[in-house]
Amino acid sequence: MTREEQMQSIADKWEQLTIANDQMFSMVMENDAICLELLRRIFPELVIDRVERATVQKQVNAPLDARTVRFDVYIRDDQRRTYIVEMQVANHDNLPYRLRYYLEQADHNILGPGDSYAKLKDYPTYVIFFCDFDYYQQSRAEYRFEWRCTQDPQLTAGTGQQLVVFNAKAASFRDNIGLAGFLQLMHNQVRAGDHLVEQITNEMTRIKQDPGRRRLFMKYEMDLMDARSEGKHQAIEQAAKMLINLGMNDDQVIQNLCSAYRLSKDEAVQLLESTN
Repeated sequence: MTREEQMQSIADKWEQLTIANDQMFSMVMENDAICLELLRRIFPELVIDRVERATVQKQVNAPLDARTVRFDVYIRDDQRRTYIVEMQVANHDNLPYRLRYYLEQADHNILGPGDSYAKLKDYPTYVIFFCDFDYYQQSRAEYRFEWRCTQDPQLTAGTGQQLVVFNAKAASFRDNIGLAGFLQLMHNQVRAGDHLVEQITNEMTRIKQDPGRRRLFMKYEMDLMDARSEGKHQAIEQAAKMLINLGMNDDQVIQNLCSAYRLSKDEAVQLLESTN
């Protein structure tokens, strides 16, 4: 693919982005009004007057030897409640463990050196994942989890933590909290008459028409494509050296490279010459 073709492919991708893309989701959630309305629909039992702070692609200051994470959206409301909201399209079969680690990382961002554990009482934490798959295989549109006593499920541990997982693949949304439209929008299905959906689609249109946003996206995608291409090139070079070390002659090396990496003969010959 030529450079021009690569650029056109990325430009087409930009125009086709939906709310299910984590970059588009993050950009849309920079709009405080949309952010607030989404939270109110997720948690109708909470009184959320306003969003005090919404940070997208937030990296948490974890210990140096710990794995770092970058939250799609990190929100703090007027009652000091913390919400971590993620868009997750691919099922990597590790959702419960990501939820567990995200809760821990959220506390790192609240509790500083010397702080009392009691400080966490004033900072309830909610981790929300919008998934395009049903990890728990119960056909529910929504799953909510919190710490409870196994002998007495009515007794909570009182940690102030809650996990919420939405499944956009649900056959029936049982929409008692107004999120069916958003979940359908993840599949690019626009529900007429839903004010939140209307806000989001208008915001996505505005974002796509922003030349600055488009330029940043194009640069990010090109850099990513170049990195992948460089990584593939290095992998092929290493394979060529290994085949040479195994005692293969040039013709055998070229044949193996063409077969394994779908290279033309000229490409394989050029790569072999650069290796030697």
